[in-house]
Amino acid sequence: MKVALQFVAMGLIWGASFLFMKVALEGVAFGQVAWARLVFGAITLGIIMLLTRSRLPREPIVWLHFLVVGVTYCVIPFLLFAWAEQYVSSSLASIYNAVTPITTAILATAAFRVERLNRDQVLGVLVGVVGVVVVVGPWSIAALSGSLWGQLACLGAVTCYGFSFGYIRRFISHRDIPATTTAFLNIGLAAVVMLLLTPVVAWRPIEFSWPVLLSLLALGALGTGVVYIWNMNVLRAWGPTATSGVTYVTPVVGVALGILVLGEHLTWNEPVGAVVVLAGILLTQQRVRLFTRRQAELVPTH
Repeated sequence: MKVALQFVAMGLIWGASFLFMKVALEGVAFGQVAWARLVFGAITLGIIMLLTRSRLPREPIVWLHFLVVGVTYCVIPFLLFAWAEQYVSSSLASIYNAVTPITTAILATAAFRVERLNRDQVLGVLVGVVGVVVVVGPWSIAALSGSLWGQLACLGAVTCYGFSFGYIRRFISHRDIPATTTAFLNIGLAAVVMLLLTPVVAWRPIEFSWPVLLSLLALGALGTGVVYIWNMNVLRAWGPTATSGVTYVTPVVGVALGILVLGEHLTWNEPVGAVVVLAGILLTQQRVRLFTRRQAELVPTH
């Protein structure tokens, strides 16, 4: 029951993170959104590390691997999503976030060779790509507008996520590192990188208000802090396939909050494309099987 509650809370908070980013952008620059998200998240996880007396690994290679993950899983995609939401709705950004399993399947197979895709999974990737094209709606784009670049930034962010998941599977997953320590190293090292980049990404005038401040705190302490520990707990209890089901929750929450709170509107192709992407994810994660099951039925039994 505890793990199930963590899973639900994880989907709700990550789905709401796109609303938080949109609200925060009303008072701070996109770089400051990503900066605050990582710094507040690192402080939260650091406090939890102290309270639980968790230990850090000593091997330098482990720190190097987490530095790579911190940059590719946090610094770059957080900046890209925050920049993108200047030009696209929070609803659309949450839909693009759902493409992560597709990019993960591609990069885990092609770049890191930690997985091999069967026919159903290859079909799922192709269906997912078609869904992305439908969401982008190239037939309605007359020029390289801000909306198009914003959507491409979202795709760049989920590509970083896919790279990171493959990298974690290849270099980190086999190591016996507690969930709290894993989350702290990931977010903490990303925060260090962001602090070093402060003059470039975060040195801007700010216009604080309570909604902006609370959104930044929620993004950091919850969405980039506590939730990462919950994610590791669910992953260890349920496994990667079941845990990745949060991908189905976040876009629903993100779209609902965007429409209800911000009054955003979706064009017909965006929800249709999202459904096509969802079908691709179901095939990629083998929750729906076409070819594989048929092949299994043809194998004679003795």
